[in-house]
Amino acid sequence: MKKTILLGVLLAAAPVSAQSVWTADLGDGKYKNPVLYADYSDPDVIRTGDDYWMTSSSFACVPGLQILHSTDLVNWQIVGAALPRLYDGGAFDRPRHGDGVWAPSIRFHDGWYYIFWGDPDRGIYRVRARDPRGEWSQPLLVKAARGIIDTCPLWDDDGRAYLVHGWAGSRAGFKSVLSVSEMTPDGERLLGEEVLIFDGHDEHPTVEGPKFYKRNGWYYVFAPAGGVKPGWQLVLRARSPWGPYECRKVLHQGDTATPGPHQGAWVEDVAGDSWFVHFVDMYAYGRVVHLQPMTWSDDGWCLIGVDRNGDGVGEPVATFRKPSSHVPGAVVAPAAGDEFGGRTLGLQWQWPANPQPGQYFLNPSAGTLRLYCHARPEGWRNLSDNVNLLLQKIDAPNYTVTTKLRFHPSYEGDRAGIVVFGHDYTTLGLTLRGEQLFIERSVCTQAMKQGACEQLVSAAYYGRGAGPVDIWLQCRIEQQLGDDGTPQMLCTLRYSSDGRHFRQAGDAFIAQAGHWIGAKIGFFTDAEVRKNDAGWIDIDYFRTSER
Repeated sequence: MKKTILLGVLLAAAPVSAQSVWTADLGDGKYKNPVLYADYSDPDVIRTGDDYWMTSSSFACVPGLQILHSTDLVNWQIVGAALPRLYDGGAFDRPRHGDGVWAPSIRFHDGWYYIFWGDPDRGIYRVRARDPRGEWSQPLLVKAARGIIDTCPLWDDDGRAYLVHGWAGSRAGFKSVLSVSEMTPDGERLLGEEVLIFDGHDEHPTVEGPKFYKRNGWYYVFAPAGGVKPGWQLVLRARSPWGPYECRKVLHQGDTATPGPHQGAWVEDVAGDSWFVHFVDMYAYGRVVHLQPMTWSDDGWCLIGVDRNGDGVGEPVATFRKPSSHVPGAVVAPAAGDEFGGRTLGLQWQWPANPQPGQYFLNPSAGTLRLYCHARPEGWRNLSDNVNLLLQKIDAPNYTVTTKLRFHPSYEGDRAGIVVFGHDYTTLGLTLRGEQLFIERSVCTQAMKQGACEQLVSAAYYGRGAGPVDIWLQCRIEQQLGDDGTPQMLCTLRYSSDGRHFRQAGDAFIAQAGHWIGAKIGFFTDAEVRKNDAGWIDIDYFRTSER
């Protein structure tokens, strides 16, 4: 097949690996932060025996509530998801960016693993399972309400149960306060009236994300305040779950380069030492996960991090000794690359809405994933309205993604390729126009707020439209500092007709975060017309490398 290439300069293909390229384990008994250089917003962690379990906000991404496992709090792998599909009938059958699952908490009680979360538009939900790696129950609506977020239960020594939560100002009309309710011991409904236990308006605005604990007769609520990027960590304590609560600031940026140490979880290792897992907002990279040491004073207050400047408040660490472990694990990270050789999608992949029947198929015998070019829904503006986005978190500051696709177009306007997706997005892929294939690069700014904002950056003839066509696509991700000193994600997109020599398509793209989440990378398919027997792509692999 004849191909006339009109873009860029030739570049040598990089060697590739299916492994994640970020490793927090330094191999000498120490670790570096972040332990997860990926967007696991509002992480919550528990330990049962030798195992740690983590979940985090998934908003409207599907599957939701990804479950991560570790034996040392440093090396993590995705082992499941508690929400294979989102709830409330067909409410999430189309993208609802930023809605859905906000700030979950995971707990173990009486042989059950529980996850509670607040949906700001619907109320408090709960799922549970005997095995966090296995199947979880269907979501139970514990309380229908608007504006309740960031929920966390506590089962007390006397068998009674309680739940603390925050409030979303965008729905409730107020924020910066925390409330507690009593809860049935089975976690199925709340009892009585809510009690306001803390008002942060004066000194700790935007207090949110509370986590409930009990230690040595004290009830503790850990909560961030001050906003996501400039904020700090509070600890409240009282002799009763209803208060009155004392308050101390226990972690802040201080003299470090780690801004806004935000919402997270206290957990003890097998030696009884305390640790705090939290996130730091890294703009387009999302809310990456840090691990801090914790110490307790004789009078029952904690300090998170290390107080280097003597102000009585902890500061984040860049490196530290690893937590004690009975099961020293291998140096691992959440999956990134995928050869598509199994019967189920890799656990790292998520859709922006509930996938529909026939949207994709795995072909284990061929080792490919097929995505169909489904027609645009009514009212379509740009790819932010597209269900056919198969995406994963960007999981390192610098790395390269390489993928091989085979495109089978059917009708005028069919297109497919790779996308870096957020409030701004960019695509690189093939489009069928006038029975000819073009390699096209597009950009859309403020996609979730705008209408038809997609603009063509570059285009080149790639070949005739009849029959399947192979193409290799590549995205190089590099971190740089903007003029204001904040981290930026620079994405350079390339393509190849032989998998060896790549050409750059247009200028580098500065990625933007999504709605409450970091930018993501993956695949898109799209069709302008709705007809029988849509086109598709067969994806051979998705590989990551350090170069």
